[in-house]
This record gives sequence, structure tokens and C-alpha cells, in this order.
Amino acid sequence: MSAQQSKDSFGSVSSSDQGPSQWEFPWGTGTLLREKISEWGHWLQNTIRWTKSFFVDVHPPSNTSGYATGSGASDTTVTTAPTSTRQRMAQNYLLIWVDESIDETNEDCQNTLTQLRNVVNDVIMCTQSDECIAFLDKHNDENVFVITSGLLAQHLIPEIHDMPKLAAIFIFSDNICYHQQWAKDWKKIKGVHNDIKDICDALKRGVKQVNQDSIPISFVTTTEVVSSENLNQLEPSYMYTQIFKEILLGMEHNHEQAINILTVCWRNLYSDNKSQLVIIDEFERNYRREQAIWWYTRQCFTYEMLNRALRTLDADTIINMGFFIHDLHHQINQLHLQQLPTYDSKPFTVYRGQSLLKSDFDKLNKTKGGLMSFNNFLSTTNDQNVSFMYAESASENLAMVGILFIMTINPRVASTPFASIKEVSYFNTEGEILFSMHTVFRVGTIKKVDNNDQLYEVELQLTADDDEQLRQLTKCISEESGGNTGWKRLSNLLIKTGHFEKAKELYDVLLKQPLNESNNVLYYNNLGYIKYCQGNYEQAIKYYEKTREIFEKPPPVLGISYNNIGEAHSQMGEYSKALSFHENALEIGEKTLPANHPGLATSYNNIGGVYHDMGEYSKALSFYEKAYEIFEKTLPANHPSLATTYNNIGEVYRQKGEYSKALSFHEKALGIREKSLLANHPSLANSYNNIGSVYNNMGEHSKALSFYDKTREIFEKTLPADHPSLAMSHNNIGLIYANMGEHSKALSFFEKALGIYEKTLPANHPSLAMSYNNIGSVYHNMGDYSTALSSFEKALGIYEKTLPANHPDLAISYNNIGGVYHNMGDYSTALSFFEKALGIYEKTLPANHPSLATSYNNIGLMYYKMGEHSKALSFYEKSLGIYEKTLPANHPSLAISCNNIGCVYALMREYSKALSFYEKALGIQEKALPANYPLLAMSYNNIAVMHYNMREYLKALSFYEKALGLQEKTLPENHLDLATSYNNIGTVYDKMGEYLKAISYYERALNILNISLPPNHPHIKTTTESVEIVKKKL
Repeated sequence: MSAQQSKDSFGSVSSSDQGPSQWEFPWGTGTLLREKISEWGHWLQNTIRWTKSFFVDVHPPSNTSGYATGSGASDTTVTTAPTSTRQRMAQNYLLIWVDESIDETNEDCQNTLTQLRNVVNDVIMCTQSDECIAFLDKHNDENVFVITSGLLAQHLIPEIHDMPKLAAIFIFSDNICYHQQWAKDWKKIKGVHNDIKDICDALKRGVKQVNQDSIPISFVTTTEVVSSENLNQLEPSYMYTQIFKEILLGMEHNHEQAINILTVCWRNLYSDNKSQLVIIDEFERNYRREQAIWWYTRQCFTYEMLNRALRTLDADTIINMGFFIHDLHHQINQLHLQQLPTYDSKPFTVYRGQSLLKSDFDKLNKTKGGLMSFNNFLSTTNDQNVSFMYAESASENLAMVGILFIMTINPRVASTPFASIKEVSYFNTEGEILFSMHTVFRVGTIKKVDNNDQLYEVELQLTADDDEQLRQLTKCISEESGGNTGWKRLSNLLIKTGHFEKAKELYDVLLKQPLNESNNVLYYNNLGYIKYCQGNYEQAIKYYEKTREIFEKPPPVLGISYNNIGEAHSQMGEYSKALSFHENALEIGEKTLPANHPGLATSYNNIGGVYHDMGEYSKALSFYEKAYEIFEKTLPANHPSLATTYNNIGEVYRQKGEYSKALSFHEKALGIREKSLLANHPSLANSYNNIGSVYNNMGEHSKALSFYDKTREIFEKTLPADHPSLAMSHNNIGLIYANMGEHSKALSFFEKALGIYEKTLPANHPSLAMSYNNIGSVYHNMGDYSTALSSFEKALGIYEKTLPANHPDLAISYNNIGGVYHNMGDYSTALSFFEKALGIYEKTLPANHPSLATSYNNIGLMYYKMGEHSKALSFYEKSLGIYEKTLPANHPSLAISCNNIGCVYALMREYSKALSFYEKALGIQEKALPANYPLLAMSYNNIAVMHYNMREYLKALSFYEKALGLQEKTLPENHLDLATSYNNIGTVYDKMGEYLKAISYYERALNILNISLPPNHPHIKTTTESVEIVKKKL
């Protein structure tokens, strides 16, 4: 929605024979920015408050839940096409080969590359060190091996050695003795070789270690203080992979069809890897379900791609390998049942050695006494020495900690199945015990080995424990992704985890099955939801209308359609249509659903969302609270929909200027989402965004930028390049740069946002007005007033067509247009626009809202400029009174108010009072703003004026020069602020009798004024007269 920006710089004039021209010392604040984002969930959808389009299953009218499903298509006939584009990585690692002499047309180079790809499929070639460094910086979440030539090694290795995910470095050079001498000082250098076969052998050992370390693990969800209440909460990656597993294990799989699709994918992925292509051919000819363990332990593509897919939740690979997961689990379970009598109910011990990143080891330490889960198929051994070797080897990486897991297994505990696989493994000489997915252990003693800070033993006990809260949440989400066939459940789960394109692909296939209207209602509805989440609101409405056309009855289904159509209209800025559809949905829900049904909460939330967009915050809060009351009674405490209501309530408080309350609610929302959602889920991005907006409102720009960057990173990974939420992210980052005075960066981000909005939104959408407004603000701050006025007027044109007459965003536009007229010297027109803005704020905002302070400040400024000093002082003091009650002690807006009051006292010739307020302003700014921020130049200027008026000319000159030095670094060469400083320094030199210097500075000022202002502007006349007066003194 809106976030305040300190932006409008306003000035004043005094004649040169009474003191320096003070054109730019009072500043006002005023640009509020709208932010639009969407959050995805089963019930609620967010636009910084959240509203919602559901995806739902349809159940029969007789069902007490109100929705019904028809007969489904057979699971064995629904298949998906292989992915057409090659994924970047097939394995848990990649290889970078850095050598200035790489030439892919050379036969020796091709042979070397072939040998390397037989070990590591993804080989990145660089001929310069900087290329390698740039690649590693960009892909810092991947495990990497590096081979470097001797010539480049000594420059490259110091730059990359300490990167946590760099697994090992190999030097490829004939000068072995020379490089071995210095290489011994770098732990990650694993050898100097002149034979590529030796490097390949070493790579194989490194790859085995990385595979051992790459198994995904979930720990207890911790807070800063670990309490007994959260010791049994596992992370969302556990929950979602568990549901994936349940769905895939419950489905029947057409093996022949699935193997054909999978091998096509594999051949595409391994197209340059001859050895793997041979194995793929073998798999296609010979695979049998009773050989699943043999293929898994072969540690070829089957092992590597499955582990990577389960670690990263790669939906394509998980689905395509679903039959293999099914077969592998069932073979382990079959062996488990056969072997169980041989254990004689006696506990036994197995071992596993691997490394953890230090950050993950810290989580493990905090987990002591709690639970941890291995979210993959887990390989262990009864040979402690073998496991210790892996742990000890892992500890050599300074970014890692080597762990020897000592696992006590009680066969009497009902848990994840496990089996000794020696007789069926590819490597049948090893004593390996293989567990199926999601083995949960209780964490026991954690102790250091041989006083080594990077090597630990950790005791684990296999447990059947689970967390009641987690089980409720998993059950709830599993039911929401329900359906009477596995493919429907899988499609719905893909939506829950943000894999929209894959879900659409499955629904498109399901729609081709034999006609069943009940099923088609579900498919069209959820396709509409997918398009909604992708920002294609018109297409979403078309799918939702198909749902409505099929089923005018039963009423609950019609209510869902009304709700979803309403939310799409809301996102398109068509608020009256949106409100009508949401009210129809509520009316149906109140007649057909129980009083505490979540569907009613959805309607309350979405109606609140429309009122929110219309600027009616009290009504919005009332409806959000109704939604919260229902969700609190019906959902688990960590359900994402509760986070949605916390978020929406928090956003209302932010709009009302109650930032501490807003931050509290947004942090509650974030806490739930971190416990219940995946790391890249868009709803997490929404929380980061909104917390960033609160910090921005509180003037803590560095914190705000950090949260906004987190938002952008998630959106760039999960959303289409032209999604409106990505535009919102660009907008908000631009806002921070604007607040920090970095105008070119701000303009770049604002223009990116506008480009997306112009492609995806209707011509009169409020988000377009927001972009025009923000771009206008940057041009305003850069002194380009005509361009600024054009942008502000575009924004106002849209707002007047789409918003109610008292909407706060209209006040923003009036305020900004007033600011431009002020800077163009038209004070009466400016005052008229500022008074329009104040009229809206007084009707719609609480008495202490910061936007009221902005309006009081700007009106005070106009009276100041028009010479009505007592009125100016009255409005400035109202502004300061609000800021002192609502803002932190070092907020920049407090400095602005102190400065402006100082200006009035200066004109009233009460210089000591004025100097006191100016110094207060400077003290705040020096603590709160970057060293080159333009407001600092204003304060230096104003303090200089007071010293000038007190005849302290050397002090005055010192502060004027500080102001000029900062402005020359940050402003365009013809900016009016530079003219102000040149003029003022000229005035001081005039008083000191240094007339030639005075004339020089006056003429610099006059050059800028002639370029930037109309010929009849009073500043030009004043400065021209000053030059003539000084010339007469020569």
C-alpha cells in the first residue's frame, strides 16, 4: 500500500543586502508509495494485506464440508510430458575448469572435457579468473569443484578459497614441485597434477563425499530462546516432502510409460556425457521394480538426481521419478519385514559420517533433546571406521563441521522401515543399512572428538515421536491438497508449493479425461487460481467464469467462484466489481456454511481487502478481525492462513501510522511462515516485504533494504519475469534508494516496475499511478520539474478515475503536484494543492498520523514563502508535535521539522533560537543519513546562514563550503541547489571584501539559473543585481 518518502525540497528567498539568498533551507516530506503484492494460500490471498483466490476440491452438496467431487480419472493413464529445457544441474555439485588455454575446438581439450564429464556432468569452462569468481558469487548455494591452471591459480585461489560451498581445488600443471610448495598453505587444494586421469580419480572421491553430505536434514524449528514447547517442531521441507511421498506411494504407476518419459529427460540432461548415456540405455532395457535398491546404490544418475530433487523440491524430477520412489520404498519395506525377526527385538547401532555447514551445526546444537529428520533415503553402515573416515575428511573444510552420527536403532519401535541391503546392493561387499525417507531421530549427546572444533560425535536414537502441532498442520494441508485420485492430490500440492506451471500441465491433462462436470469445476477453478498467482488476472477470470457456467448450483461452489472472480477484479483495480462479487460470496456462505467455517473467514478477509484498497482502513480492520476470530478457532496455531490475517491487520496499522503494532503483527506472520512454508515460498517474500515497509516508514533504511532484497530474491526465483509482485519489489527497493538520495538507482528500479505494470495491468490501474508518482518524485528531487509535473499529473488522472474522493492516494498526488508548483515559484497554486491533501488526511487519518504532519509542514512552508511567518510557525509546530509522538528520536522527518522552525525564527531575526533548531536537525541527520545525503547540505547551508547573520563570516564560509562539496558529488551540474550554494558563498566573499571571488561565485549561480528557470524568475533578478552591486565596489 503506501510508504512515506521524504522527498520534496522547498526553498526561500531573502535579499542579498540583508543576508545570503536562502533558497533551499526548508524541506517538506510527502510522497507516499503504494505497494501491491500477492500471497498464495488455500484460503487467503494477499495484496500487502492479503486477499485470496482459492484453489479447492469440490465435494458433494450432501457432504457436511459443503463441497464435493465426482468420479476421477484413472491414475495410471495420466502422464506429463518431459521437460523441454535442460536443467542447469543434474547432480549435487558442478565443476569449474579455469584455464587460459581452453579451446573447445582442440582435440586434447575435447578429450579432457569428456573425461571430466564422466565424473561431473555439469562442467563450466572459464578462461579468466574473474569469470570463475563471478560465477561462484552468483551460484553461491551450489557445491563446486574447481580445476585451475598453474598460471591462474595464485591469483584465483585467495579470492575463492573461503567460499563455504567450494568443496575442493585441483591445480592442473606440469610444474608440480613449484606449485606444491605454496599450495600446502591452502586446505582446499587437494593436489597438483599433470595428468587429467589423476584429477578424475580425486574428483570421484570428492564427489562421493559431497553426495554423502548433501542429504536434506530438518531440525527443530528454533527461536532465539529454545523452549520445551518447540522441541518437537520439524521444518516445512520435511512436511512437504512427506506429503509428496504419501501421494506417490499411494498411486499406481505405469512403469513402461514412466520409464520412457524419464529416460527422455535423462538423455536431454546428460546429452554430452557418453558414459551416463550408456547407463541410461541399460536402465531403459533392464529396469525391474525388484531392482530399485540395486539401481539406487549404483550411485549413477538415479541416486544423484533423486537426492538432489528431494533436497531442492524439484517437482519435475520428483514426479518423473515417482515410480522409482514407490519401488525403492516398497523394496526396503519388504526386506524390513523379512529381516525383523533376526533382530530378536534387541537394539543395535549403525553409523553415518558426513559434514554440516557451520550454520546447520549450530541448529543441530540447539536441537539437543529435540528431533531431527533425514528427508531422503538414508544410507548408514555398521562399520564405525568407514563412517569416521567420512566425518574426519569433511572436517578439513573450514566452513564445515565433520559429524559422526552414532544411531541407536530399536527394532520394536514402529518407525520408518530400514533394511540390510548387502544381498541386493550394487556394492554387495558393504554392510549398509538403508532407511526409507523421513527417518526421525531424537538428538542425544553432542561431543567434540579429540578436542577438535571441527569434528563431533552426535548420538541419535530412532524414534516414533512426532510433533502434535506438526501432525495437525500436515494433516490440514494434506486435506487441502486432497482429491479422490493421486494425480489430483499431486496437482493441488504443486500449487501449495508454488510449482504453478507443473500444476497447470497436470490440470490440462486431467481436463482431457472422460467428461465429468464435478471434476471440471475443480480443474477450471484451480487453473484460474494458477493464472491469478501468475498475475494474469483476465485469464483467471475466464477460468473462474467457466466454473460458474458449469455450476450455478450448489451454492457453496458458486460462492467460491464469486470469491475468486472478485479477487481477480480487485487485483485489476476494479474495486466496486470486486466488492460486489465478494459480498455475493459472503451472502451464500452465511446461508450454507457453519458459523465458524473457514470459507466465511475468506469472505470477511477479502471484503476487508477491498476496503483496504479503497483507503477505508477502519472497515478493513473490522473485517480482518472477523476473519481472524474464525481462523483462530478452526486452524492449527501455525497454519499459513493465520499468518495471512496477522499480516493484513499489521498492514492496516502501518497505514494508520502505528508502526510498532504493525511490526509486531508482521513478525507474528513471519514466525508462522518460517515454520510452515518452504524457504522460497512467495508468502515469505510478502512478509519480508512488509517488514521492510515498516522499517522504511520508521526511517531505518538499511534494515528496510535488507528485507526488500530478500523479497526480490524469492520473487525472481519463483515468479514470471513480468509478474506484478516483482514490479512491487522493484518499486520498494527504488523507494529506499530514493530515501537515501541515490536518484539514478531509484529511477532505474521505478522504471523496471513501470515496465512490468504497463505490460500486465489495465491502463487505469492504481499501481500504474503509483509508478508515475514515484518516477515523478525522483525527477522532482533531481530538479527536473516539468518532467516531474507530467508524471504526477498522469498519476492524478488515474487516481481520480479509480479511487473514492477521500482516498489517501489522492492526497499524495495533490501533495506532490503542490511541491512541483512550489519549486517553480507558484506558491498560491502550491498552497491550493497542499490544502486539498490536508482536507483528505483530516477526514481519513488518526490525529497523530505522520501524513498529517507532512501536510502541516508543507502548508507551513507556503505561508513561510508568502511572508506569513506566524501562520508558518503554527503549522510547523503542529508538524513537529506529531513527529515527536510517533517517530524514533533520530528519524529524518524530525530533523526536517526542526530545520523548518529554525527557518521561521531566522526570518524573525531570532538567530540564536534558529541556530539551536538547525543544530538539532544536523545532529539527527548525521546519525540517521548516509554521509553524502542531500539533506546534510541543506543543514550545513542553514547553519552557515545563522553564522553569517551573526557576522561570523569564517564559520559561515566553512559551512557553505561543506554544503557545496556534498552537492557537487550528488547533484546534476545545473541543479538549483548548486546555484544556491554558489550564490551564498559569493555573498560571504562580498562581506569579507574579496570582490573578485564574490563575482566569480555569483556568475556561476547565474549560469545555472538562466538554464533552469523562466527568464522572469525572481532568483535571476536577485542574483543579477548582486553582481552589479559588487562590480561597483571594485
